[in-house]
Amino acid sequence: MDRRILLAGVLGALAMFVWLSIAHMALPLGEAGLQQVENEPQLLAAMQSTLHASGLYYFPKMDPNDHTAAERKMATGPSGLLMYLPSRNFNFGVNLAVEYATDFLQVVVVAYLLSLTRAATFAARLGFFAAAGLVAVVATNVSYWNWYAFPAAYILPYMFTGWVGYLCAGAVAGAMKVGGSQASIS
Repeated sequence: MDRRILLAGVLGALAMFVWLSIAHMALPLGEAGLQQVENEPQLLAAMQSTLHASGLYYFPKMDPNDHTAAERKMATGPSGLLMYLPSRNFNFGVNLAVEYATDFLQVVVVAYLLSLTRAATFAARLGFFAAAGLVAVVATNVSYWNWYAFPAAYILPYMFTGWVGYLCAGAVAGAMKVGGSQASIS
């Protein structure tokens, strides 16, 4: 793989990482659509007495063979998705490293794909990243909204921050002239 692609991956991921850090820590985008639980001690006590294993739980409990009953349950009572961890060893530094590695993987793959194109101008290279970013943010987020009722107040800002992250990475790759006739593929 061309060194320019790897360098675009490293620097583009850094640009994406910095933007996502700003969006989540300095702007209200990181908390958009999230709410705090009222009466948390009572809810936690109920969860601890009911759930014993880490997991992603969907409620109400449904019979997979009776969609009509499932629709009726959801129409007449609460429904939701709950990520439950009885305890968690959270390490901020490790999580940041995993986030950067994820950003790097995304950017280096898109930079490699860009290198296979004839995108010869900065605008074309940025547009390639913009399109790839749109595919990436729509791919799971719209399904989460559709099937699990994730609120639009959460999904839309989350999609926006991810897409802008791709634009930041694309600006780096575009400035480095990854793509078009100037990138070699090996």
